Amino acid sequence: MEALFIFIAKSSGLLVLFYFAYYFLLRKETFFNSNRWFLLLGLATSVALPFLVYTKIVWVDPAPMPNFNYSQAYIPQTIVKESFEINWNLVSLAIYAIGFSAFMIRFALDFYSLNSVLKGKKIQQQADFKFIDVTENIAPFSYFDYIVYNSSMYTETELENILEHEKVHSDQNHTIDVLISRVFCVLFWFNPIIWLYKKAILQNLEFIADSEAAKKISDKKAYQYTLLKITTHESCVAITNHFYQSLIKKRIVMLNKNQSKKRNYWKYYAVIPALVAFVLLFQIKVIAQEKKEIEEKIEKEVQIEKKQDVDVYKIRKTTTDQELKTIAEKLKQNHNVTCEISDVKRNSANELTAIKVNIEKGTEKVQTIQIEGNNAIKNCGIVITTQNNGVKEINLFTDGAIDKPMIVGNRIVEVKEIQNNSVDAIDPPSPPSAPTMPNFPSGPMPPAPDMSKMPKAPAAPKNVNDKAAMDKFEKELAEFQKKMDAFQPDLSAYEKQLSEIMSKREATFDKEMEKYDLAMEKYDADMEKFNQYVEQKYGKDTDEYNKSMKQYEKDMKIYERNMKEHERAMKKLEKENKRS
Repeated sequence: MEALFIFIAKSSGLLVLFYFAYYFLLRKETFFNSNRWFLLLGLATSVALPFLVYTKIVWVDPAPMPNFNYSQAYIPQTIVKESFEINWNLVSLAIYAIGFSAFMIRFALDFYSLNSVLKGKKIQQQADFKFIDVTENIAPFSYFDYIVYNSSMYTETELENILEHEKVHSDQNHTIDVLISRVFCVLFWFNPIIWLYKKAILQNLEFIADSEAAKKISDKKAYQYTLLKITTHESCVAITNHFYQSLIKKRIVMLNKNQSKKRNYWKYYAVIPALVAFVLLFQIKVIAQEKKEIEEKIEKEVQIEKKQDVDVYKIRKTTTDQELKTIAEKLKQNHNVTCEISDVKRNSANELTAIKVNIEKGTEKVQTIQIEGNNAIKNCGIVITTQNNGVKEINLFTDGAIDKPMIVGNRIVEVKEIQNNSVDAIDPPSPPSAPTMPNFPSGPMPPAPDMSKMPKAPAAPKNVNDKAAMDKFEKELAEFQKKMDAFQPDLSAYEKQLSEIMSKREATFDKEMEKYDLAMEKYDADMEKFNQYVEQKYGKDTDEYNKSMKQYEKDMKIYERNMKEHERAMKKLEKENKRS
């Protein structure tokens, strides 16, 4: 319960922070779209940030235990009388639940009211919008792609202004902002700031719609008169973007206000120091832990680590005779263990099918491995564990058990390959080479027609009421049209030649690109096989594998760079074609 109250307090504080930042810094600026995202970011931050807690561990010295003589201590017994106490946590939760339920019911009734307005109405589809002409005396509104209005209440010009306004709401999905603000009002109904926050969101949406609609309307004064006329219609649907708002004066002021200067964008960043302070004060959880605990843990881990030293020698079906000889030499050199390998047999693929391994330490015969059969052997190996007191323990593993992490003593041992660095070791194959990207065909272009021969258009007279000047202008215009008709065949011929040449070159280049794409697919497949081979042969931690992966990444970066250059070349070619 306490955690819930803390979350509500933190979230409410963040809402206050963002609202005050908007009210005192951004409310009078004309950055309407930026204000929209700032307000939505404030809602998201108020919910998400309280959950992001950084845990900081502080190591402290253990507190000394006081010496206490329990035999001589007297502990008084207190009798607690039972009394009725009010659980204010439950009372607060009950009040919140009642308010939440009431506003949820109101939210549902708003949806029902909207459905009753839209149900059974004739819908007129135009582009991405669905227009509904109703007979009820309600203010025009939009809900997602629905735009509802009563055409009988307005003139043709007024209706055009209204529809342009509502199209902006619909096109920019302002209904989502309205619904999000309503949801926050239901969740934080007890916080008066959330209602002011919602009002700021709705007001800013109207500023956006007014600003965008005014750009498409030639008569801005007529649009403002339409705003004043709609104020007389008070009936509207709560969860929609309705044309009528009570803040008409502010909307008209913002319509006529000069654009804010870009240097005022610094105001958006003014909230960052406050958020940093919020995180430092409330979102860092300090946990005190006694040094003794961690010291004992580290000491215990170090003792386990020092207790044993494990050395693994792996024999695979592809192990060569030279590698077997190297394993025997290393066992003798590192552990003074004699390893005799005999009865080695291989199949046609040069894989081990039989082997016998005798392990001796001094005069004592320790263990023997003998594998016989017609199929290739499973991986086996020798594991030597050196105890802390210097005693060596020898274990032999067969039937592929060496491939999995093994438990030796009280340690889990993960086997790694032992590579043979002798001169007889086989070098890895070379990685496949990436194909080269084709270039767009070039060549001579047909000569363009002499543009100096193109006639110049006559200038229209300044006084359109001067009949003599207008008659002269019409004659000059007719002569200009004749000259243009005579010049047009040269332009058409040049355009046709240019189109034929570029079509042939594009067809040739497309075929080359198809071949290049197929080659890249083959290269990817070959590179994948090569990497699998290197991984199986040498392991992921070897220089050969890392080298091949770096080469593959380098080739893929070149491929991506080539594709970007290709896109830029095609865009440049398209611009040149348009310019021609």
